Amino acid sequence: MKIGIYTRVSTLDKGQNTENQFIELREYCERQGWEIVKEYSDNVSGSKGREKRPQFDKMFDDARLKHFDALLVWSLDRLTREGVSPCFSYISKLDGYGVKFISFREEYLSTMGVWREALIAIMATLARQERLRISERVKSGLERVKAEGGSLGRPAGQSRKHEAKIRLLREDGLSIRKIAITVGVNKSTVERVLAAA
Repeated sequence: MKIGIYTRVSTLDKGQNTENQFIELREYCERQGWEIVKEYSDNVSGSKGREKRPQFDKMFDDARLKHFDALLVWSLDRLTREGVSPCFSYISKLDGYGVKFISFREEYLSTMGVWREALIAIMATLARQERLRISERVKSGLERVKAEGGSLGRPAGQSRKHEAKIRLLREDGLSIRKIAITVGVNKSTVERVLAAA
């Protein structure tokens, strides 16, 4: 089996380097009789999105091109610390490319063999629950702001600041779309100002 290895250390992990992970992962592959065809390494926090990890991006590009059959990581938190939903998304993407996922330190976190469907189903459920919890927290926060007499959305002063300019541009014959672009607001703001005039 052809293996891609991804390693990562956080910029906060002083004195650590990815070579420690590589040594054990290479030995593990040798014991399994697997061929390492690609190695990727980032030195950045795992809570950052993919845009912050160039080797992470490269690894996914190569997975899409089927350069390897399975991705091996030291542990799940070396892949990501972004939370359940992004983690599920990454593993699902690999699965969609036909690439297995293997965590060296957490043998139960593998999409190889009979547990593949169970692991993906469990992660999908956890990701869905995480999204629901985030949504509930946002709603709760909005209700609290309302209860305390606060207002939601953009500060009123910001719309008022643009009202005179919006009216002048309309008098000059500009369309709602062009006014929105010129002033730097969305079309609904322009419509609301003009409707109130």
